[in-house]
Amino acid sequence: MTPLMTKEELAGLGAPDLVYVREISGAEIIASTPVAAAKGLKIDPDQTLYAVHSADGERLAVVTDRETAFAAAVAHELEPVSVH
Repeated sequence: MTPLMTKEELAGLGAPDLVYVREISGAEIIASTPVAAAKGLKIDPDQTLYAVHSADGERLAVVTDRETAFAAAVAHELEPVSVH
């Protein structure tokens, strides 16, 4: 059985500077963005984007390509890893 961990316990494992990068669809962004905040956004639901998340799963940024996601993390003194 896989042990269950809280977000705080998970964040503590990787240190506060560890972030992960994963693919995310435009549809996921649209679905998770409040209507008021989405005004003016032009996102193709079929577009593949890349999200940077903190160790506890909080989405910190969304960019158009993987290299930019890693570069943004490093520029903010964070340690990025990939999630497949």
